[in-house]
Amino acid sequence: MAKTYPEIDADLERFIHAQRLFFVGSAPLSAEGHVNVSPKGLDALRILGPRRVAYLDLTGSGAETIAHLRENGRIVLMFCAFQGPPRIVRLHGRGSVIPPGEQPDLFPDLPGARAVVEVELDRISDSCGYGVPLMEFVADRPQMAAWVAKKERSGGIGQYRDENNSHSIDGLPALEESAYLSLPSSST
Repeated sequence: MAKTYPEIDADLERFIHAQRLFFVGSAPLSAEGHVNVSPKGLDALRILGPRRVAYLDLTGSGAETIAHLRENGRIVLMFCAFQGPPRIVRLHGRGSVIPPGEQPDLFPDLPGARAVVEVELDRISDSCGYGVPLMEFVADRPQMAAWVAKKERSGGIGQYRDENNSHSIDGLPALEESAYLSLPSSST
């Protein structure tokens, strides 16, 4: 049932764009380090070419993916069909983090934007997804914009990033203070 593809073709592109949620997985080189999986939503993914994608990384409770990419570059993006025919698509590759001021103008101005992650794909595959439940999309959550606005009123998102996003939970360097402390609440 599983199939690999040489590139993102028109069918895969349609499937990827139809998904309202995707997951990003990464891991440090150390066997003692923590593997990370993060959900991503909103209008935060772009297909840049047949073997290249990018997503807008928003401020969160940590910066695991950024730290792992800085250390080793390994990343996988997974898309699951929660509506329609069952299917899972995985995009494996090497990612890089594009800092503020160097980011392409690809995304809407989302609150909390802190970086763009570009991924050069080395494996594109799909599988059945028979175990993925059927679920209905209701709406994007409004909390991100409200959370960022609250952080801006109480010391700034840059201070939050410095305190919570400068290193991974395993101590790997993530966001560089000088590049992110002066960022406004949203920048792409």
